[in-house]
Amino acid sequence: MTKIAILIALILLDLITKYIVKLNIDLNQYILVNSFISIVFVQNFGVSFGLFSNVLPSWFLILIASLVTLMIIYLFLISTNLYEKRAYFLIIVGAISNILDRCINGYVIDFISLNYKKFYWPAFNLADIYITLGIIMLIMSFFILKQKNES
Repeated sequence: MTKIAILIALILLDLITKYIVKLNIDLNQYILVNSFISIVFVQNFGVSFGLFSNVLPSWFLILIASLVTLMIIYLFLISTNLYEKRAYFLIIVGAISNILDRCINGYVIDFISLNYKKFYWPAFNLADIYITLGIIMLIMSFFILKQKNES
């Protein structure tokens, strides 16, 4: 029951922040937070970093993302490693949130922009952070398992 509450809370946090940005910032406008972080309203019609924007239809991206998420849910269910399960959980939460966003808007709202001088990282959102942290944890769990097996 706690996992479901956490899942819902994280998804709501992501969707609410996206909604606040959409309501308060004009498309492609930004609010400078400090010298390297801005809040911006970007419509991402593609996948990561806007790849395939306006090339693949929204329904197709939703279908592919849903199938991948189902595969990750399966991996979550069969995993016996707690750290690995937590990693899959974060990835699932982020994926579901971005899928819901794409279902609601036809695109994913990205709003966190990082830059250093003239170097810019593509805008992202909280769901992307969940996915990234989950992937980092998953990679770490593989190294931890490998080291345990080699000992």
